[in-house]
Amino acid sequence: MPPLPPPAPLPADFLLSVLVPVFDESATLRELLARVQATPQRKEIVVVDDGSTDATGAILRELAAADPSIRLLRHERNRGKGASLRTAFAAARGDVWLIQDADLEYSPEDYPALLRPLVEGKAHVVYGSRFLGSGNARVHIYVHYLGNKLLTFLSNLLTGLGLTDMETCYKAMRREVGERLAIRSDDFAVEPELTAKFARLQVRLVEVPVRYAGRAFAEGKKITWVDGLRALWAIVRFRFFA
Repeated sequence: MPPLPPPAPLPADFLLSVLVPVFDESATLRELLARVQATPQRKEIVVVDDGSTDATGAILRELAAADPSIRLLRHERNRGKGASLRTAFAAARGDVWLIQDADLEYSPEDYPALLRPLVEGKAHVVYGSRFLGSGNARVHIYVHYLGNKLLTFLSNLLTGLGLTDMETCYKAMRREVGERLAIRSDDFAVEPELTAKFARLQVRLVEVPVRYAGRAFAEGKKITWVDGLRALWAIVRFRFFA
């Protein structure tokens, strides 16, 4: 695969694709999409309903009928975040693709900071880091904090990157980068997979601080220690075997 050309500034009228994987997020979905819609960028919102069993599907159909910028896709059964992003990547039309979880842990008000290095031609990919120490952050579940730090350290060790937050949801990329990715993970292991593949492509990657309001399990948080083990294997797998 030929190397990526250096990034160039984006035109003022660039199109942003906000990619939203959703599974059983009826409690937060309306607010999340309202906040995405309120951001100033010209955008499409590609929502993948990953086999939700609560009211998520009905809410999405209602919102998509009222707003043509929302493009609704659906998996008939739950397949995982990686599978949802694979579907969203195939459908995205924008010049920039930005991954947005539907649980309100991350704030769409941070889009300008995430997009600025891409708009200015200073990066191919931007990560929104929860650990750069700027802005407000709800205190993390400590075991998740430790797990994130460990996985980021191991990922950095094998990729040669110097990230502070490999597991962040907020990954924004230029279209020409996203089109070179073939996502193989179906679950949360997609995070280290994407990072390993960005490193292999030798992208120019920038981190910016973002706000974070982490949920507790009682509030619907879905990632568990099992996902941590899968991420650990993915760090090794996508560095050496895939």
